[in-house]
Amino acid sequence: MKYQDHIEEVDFQKYWLILQRRWLPAVGVFGVFITLAIMFAFSRKASYKAEASLLIKKDNIPSLTGLGGSVGEIKSLKFQDNPLDSQVKILTSVPVIQETINSLELKNKQGETIKVKDLKEKIKVSTPPGTDILQITYIDKDPQQSAEVVNKIIEVYIKNNIESNRAEAVAARKFILKQLPLSETAVKRTEQVLRQFKEKNKVISLEEEASATVDNISKLEEEITKTQAQFADITARSQKLRSEIKISSQQAVTFAELSQIPGIQNMLTQLQEAERQLAVEQTIYKPGHPSVVNLQEKVNVLNKLLKQRINQIAGNNKQVAPENLQLGNLRQSLIADILRTETERIGLEQRITELTNARLAYKKRANVLPQLEQTQRQLERQLKAAQTTYEALLTRLQEIQVAENQNIGNARVISPAVVPEEPIPSKKKLILVGGGFVGILFAIITAFALDLVDRSIKTVREAKKVFNYTLLGVIPLMDRKKGFHIGKQEKLVPKVIGGNIPQFPLGEAYQMLQANLKFLSSDKELKTIVITSSVAEEGKSEVAANLAVAMSQVGHRVLLVDAHMRQPIQHHIWDLTNMVGLSNIIVDKIELESAVQEVMENLYVLPSGVVPPNPIALLDSQRMAALINTFSQDYEFIIFDTPALAGTADAAVLGKLVDGILLVVRPGVVNTASASVSKEFLTQSGQNVLGMVINGVDVKQEPDSYFYYKKKPIESNIPGKLWLNEKVYSSIIKK
Repeated sequence: MKYQDHIEEVDFQKYWLILQRRWLPAVGVFGVFITLAIMFAFSRKASYKAEASLLIKKDNIPSLTGLGGSVGEIKSLKFQDNPLDSQVKILTSVPVIQETINSLELKNKQGETIKVKDLKEKIKVSTPPGTDILQITYIDKDPQQSAEVVNKIIEVYIKNNIESNRAEAVAARKFILKQLPLSETAVKRTEQVLRQFKEKNKVISLEEEASATVDNISKLEEEITKTQAQFADITARSQKLRSEIKISSQQAVTFAELSQIPGIQNMLTQLQEAERQLAVEQTIYKPGHPSVVNLQEKVNVLNKLLKQRINQIAGNNKQVAPENLQLGNLRQSLIADILRTETERIGLEQRITELTNARLAYKKRANVLPQLEQTQRQLERQLKAAQTTYEALLTRLQEIQVAENQNIGNARVISPAVVPEEPIPSKKKLILVGGGFVGILFAIITAFALDLVDRSIKTVREAKKVFNYTLLGVIPLMDRKKGFHIGKQEKLVPKVIGGNIPQFPLGEAYQMLQANLKFLSSDKELKTIVITSSVAEEGKSEVAANLAVAMSQVGHRVLLVDAHMRQPIQHHIWDLTNMVGLSNIIVDKIELESAVQEVMENLYVLPSGVVPPNPIALLDSQRMAALINTFSQDYEFIIFDTPALAGTADAAVLGKLVDGILLVVRPGVVNTASASVSKEFLTQSGQNVLGMVINGVDVKQEPDSYFYYKKKPIESNIPGKLWLNEKVYSSIIKK
């Protein structure tokens, strides 16, 4: 099965039929709304609308003074918001409206001061797209008052705007005056920290110092390289000179120093002379000769004295040969060169040390400079931030002082409100059209709501869906005027064919019913029928009477039995007495002929008789079963009119004794709940339900065309000259 098979089409005819059924309350609701609309439209008095335009702009005073700033400037807090929306809220705020009411002393019709919400509802503020303009409108019965209200609202708004800007400026000025000393202290403290840093680290200009340090290091390295070269040259020369005279530099210095001392040289001369004399004497005399001994002692004394003098000058640890105490010119020249070279070497060595130390000092300083520079920049940034804050506060203070003294707000009146000369156009037609539209809408809602609340079966289609029995006949709706009373309740008397009911179209409907009953079963002839309904007032007695008439009209001998012993009605229909009837035959066993009365040709009626205390006991008796057999022998059709199924078992008891039950259903009387209960009861009790007949059908409110009557009925081929519509007959038979 395709998906579209499940789609239910919109049944507009069904909705139209609902409106037809509920037209009276729908018309009533519509009438109420249209009446209210008419009353409201014609009760409205002429109204006058005053309008003014207000330009919202930013504060230009700071820019005119050259100070800049945004005091009083209107900005949006959100990206997509229009700042004019905030001004609309301020313009219609309670303080503005209240001050307007108090200033103009606005009163209502009762002479009381008008409420804020009442005045606020009449004020409309709009913003033309793409502009900074607010349009304020106010509608009132008094044209003079309408203009005064608009102008007063604008006046109060501008005044509050100026005061608000001033209040903001005053608050800002107080705050800045409180912050200025703190900011100034912060500046001084930061300056002091920076100064102490420079003094501690001997910083004048780190950038220049860094550049000079790099240059100095480069120059020192060049000087060190040059000095090292000179030092190497001097060292080589010194080593060569020492190798030639075979003395060290220290010895050369010592020898040179000793050779320059006169006392040592004199003593050395005396020693040499004593040694010469000793040598002469030793050649002359023997070793023990006194002259030799004396000279020997003199030499020893002189050596001892010379050594002491040398030790005093050169030190005890140095041994100096006497030959080194007297130097020749060449040797003295070489020693002088050694001494000079050594002096230069020592000087160069010291120079290299000094230059190296200086270079190390500069490198150490150079390594410290980045950290010092970073610290200095951080301190300078802090100082600059503190100075900027302090200067900004001073500048802001000047701006706010200017804004505090200004008398110009953010709004300027473009066009004030003038007293309107003409009232606003009347909306009577619009109100009437709107009232009519709303009335129609609520009328439709009322109709559908009532129909939804009403759970009764309303159409033939609904009856077929609920009961699912064979539809044997559809009886159109007809009027009943004559009635009778049962106690305090008035009952309408059903009408019968040939009397109050015309042959066309109602007669044909009952002829169709009897024809359909005839063709129900071809195996067994249908003779005895019980006619009942789910609830009372569905017209089962009327259907029983007219079905009996229809059967008698086609030549059948028919007995109509009023088995409704609780509230019998057949004797009222046929205008008979009810002194003797079915109850009398069962209880008193009177003769059948004395109770049955012929009301027309081939139609006999058996009234219910005296109302018994327990009708169910009479119907569920052997006597009743025997009577039914007797009736079947004397008549071709026997129709029993029984009570409704709701609350009684009369029809069910009698239905087990006859050929079947015909169920009468009347739309608008029986509801779905009662119908379901009746069907369940018939099913559980095992009744043979022949079918159902729908009674009192309003043809105009049926979605299906069950009736296709022609202007002139055609003559049927059924005996008795029945006026039937062939299309309807075939339609009912097929269904």
